[in-house]
Amino acid sequence: MFGCEDKEKDCAGVEGGTTVVDCSGECGGSLVEDECGVCDGDGSTCILDYDGNIYSTIQIGDQLWLVENLQVTHYNNGDEIPTNYGYFEWEHASSGAYAIYDEDSSIGQMYGFLYNWFAVGDERGICPIGWHVPSDDEFTILVDYIGGEDIAGGKMKESGHEHWGYYSDEATEGATNESGFTALPGGFRHESAGSFHSLGSDAYFWSSTEMSDGGIPARCRQLYKEGSLIDRTGRDKNSGFSVRCVKD
Repeated sequence: MFGCEDKEKDCAGVEGGTTVVDCSGECGGSLVEDECGVCDGDGSTCILDYDGNIYSTIQIGDQLWLVENLQVTHYNNGDEIPTNYGYFEWEHASSGAYAIYDEDSSIGQMYGFLYNWFAVGDERGICPIGWHVPSDDEFTILVDYIGGEDIAGGKMKESGHEHWGYYSDEATEGATNESGFTALPGGFRHESAGSFHSLGSDAYFWSSTEMSDGGIPARCRQLYKEGSLIDRTGRDKNSGFSVRCVKD
């Protein structure tokens, strides 16, 4: 005689039952995770952009920053941000565009997208609602709070070798990520050649500030593979850089 196999028991011990454990660990409970992965959360611990990408946040002094680089493909009114520009199109663009490093989606997911300054300065907005691209002054507030230009870069960079291509263990000593900013070396897209450079070795972040002389360049910040410096400089608006957003 053939017997029936035992049915799998649910968390309440009922064979074939459907009672499950909720996110708090309670059998039969009703609590679920919010979009941020927080059990019974209200979604307030992470931020969503227009495309539904999720970003976590970090409080640094009086400023609240996104922890990840932006990877949105639309302005906040729903208009698409153009992409897939060839070298000539990228160099001669006079309106917003973005690129993914080497057109590799896995790189884009890890390091975020590279935007020209015209996308940064567009009044339709690329940061999530209630957030904005930081001005040069707001970057200065951040840098000053965590120790000044000579050491702030190290306190902003993700520690370890996983993404930053350090030459030696000694070179990582200043990269503590003490601030929690978790800067990644997303590289850049060249303003004229349209080529991609410096993935794993440099991080470039746009500010929303144009140079005071009214010329072509806009302000940005750069972190390097070696050392703890964060450099304040200006670059052509057709450069493709990473974007971090700060709370309004």
